[in-house]
Amino acid sequence: MLITAITKFTTIDFPGKLACIIFTGGCNLRCAFCHNPEFVLPERLEEMKHSAISFETVMNFLKARKGMLEGVVICGGEPTVQVDLIERMREIRLLGYAIKLDTNGLNPGVLRKILMEGLVDYVAMDLKMPLNYEKELVGVTVKDGVLEESVNLIMDSGIDYEFRTTVISGVHNEQVLADMGGQIAGAKRWALQAFRNAKTLNPDFEKVANTQRGELERLAEKMKGIVKEMIVRG
Repeated sequence: MLITAITKFTTIDFPGKLACIIFTGGCNLRCAFCHNPEFVLPERLEEMKHSAISFETVMNFLKARKGMLEGVVICGGEPTVQVDLIERMREIRLLGYAIKLDTNGLNPGVLRKILMEGLVDYVAMDLKMPLNYEKELVGVTVKDGVLEESVNLIMDSGIDYEFRTTVISGVHNEQVLADMGGQIAGAKRWALQAFRNAKTLNPDFEKVANTQRGELERLAEKMKGIVKEMIVRG
């Protein structure tokens, strides 16, 4: 597992848990608006390899924090591209930690194994746009049915979860969000997050205005009733 960074303490990234965050390198999308390009682009990852954190270091940290931390958030990049993800999750689980997985949903086969083995307590799946993703925005062609499979796996899993969308001016209007909402109707939770233009994979998105909280609240109000809980972040 390529571990690029660790946040030692968070009270907001794992609902209801005091947790740390493990960031993994590599992703199977190339979203133009990505705010962590250093965790995505191969050439940037190559530059970071000399400073990568060993899993042994992470395990030693987790052992030392037992009784203080309750959970571990695994995010990216995209964690499911790590070939040893499931093995590493098993090891974390054996220490008694709850695990939250952040994923883009492009590897439903891996997600299915994780859910079937009971390795995760909370899943947050990013929804970029209606599930027929446009290559111009996400940088790759997404196979038909892949994202729908992950959505259904999560909604049928019986564990806690959320879907989340970074709302971008000029990309996400009320109709686009209504279309997205229709694809997750009845879900437990949908979080709308503010886009920030400080650093993006495609520099053109650094010229796009930051999303204002008032706009997120307006859109969230319009989406009420589609899912059980609407959340605004940022």
